[in-house]
Amino acid sequence: MLFSVVSVPSVVQKDFNFSMIYIGLDDTDNLDSRGTGHLARLIAADLSADFPLAGVTRHQLFFDPRVPYTAKNSCATILLDAPAADPAALLSRVRALMLAAFEPGSDPGLAVAAAVSLPISEFGRRAQTDIVTQAEARSLAAAHGIQLVGLGGTEDGVIGALAALGLAAGGDDGRYVQVGRSRDLEGEVSIADVLAAGIDTVQTTDGQPVESGIVLAEKLRPARRGGRVVLVVERAGDRWLPLKLD
Repeated sequence: MLFSVVSVPSVVQKDFNFSMIYIGLDDTDNLDSRGTGHLARLIAADLSADFPLAGVTRHQLFFDPRVPYTAKNSCATILLDAPAADPAALLSRVRALMLAAFEPGSDPGLAVAAAVSLPISEFGRRAQTDIVTQAEARSLAAAHGIQLVGLGGTEDGVIGALAALGLAAGGDDGRYVQVGRSRDLEGEVSIADVLAAGIDTVQTTDGQPVESGIVLAEKLRPARRGGRVVLVVERAGDRWLPLKLD
């Protein structure tokens, strides 16, 4: 079940930098391979050996027949809680991992930044509702000091890679495909177990906190809202059913 509109309190920032390193990926797959989110999680696992991993998020881009995409036109961001890390070194490391996993027919793009400003977030929002161009993405990245590279094919993945940075850094878009131990939870678990697994808060679609009860924990995909990990749930009998938000 997919939902796109929910009342979740957000944090207003003048600069969309949450003291993290953001690594955006897009267009890394073909019809016969695993998706970009899967590759992002593999790369995140590699990086987590040296850097604190804050999560991997999925962001939905413009779903329109005029836009070339493999399946659902989503992009991914790896969030590292490592503000002192060297973006150039990270780009080199992730680039090598992506090239090693290159899929024929894909058009991958990669972006890395230690600070993401409002124009990049606005670009990400426009990439969700309209057609944006590779030239625009490259120009915007250069103007704001963001490292953005294409790694094969048409290199159109640079569009989604830059959009991924803006959407994740804005703090109010997408859902976590990996955070803490949330993917390890199975079956029926308590709210306390959910919070202990790395989710910041559990709440209903109208923003009411949920502090007790049982959650059906198969494939939890908490939302990124207000720069936090927020699991949004709805009642299903005497249990809470987790929702997937875009």
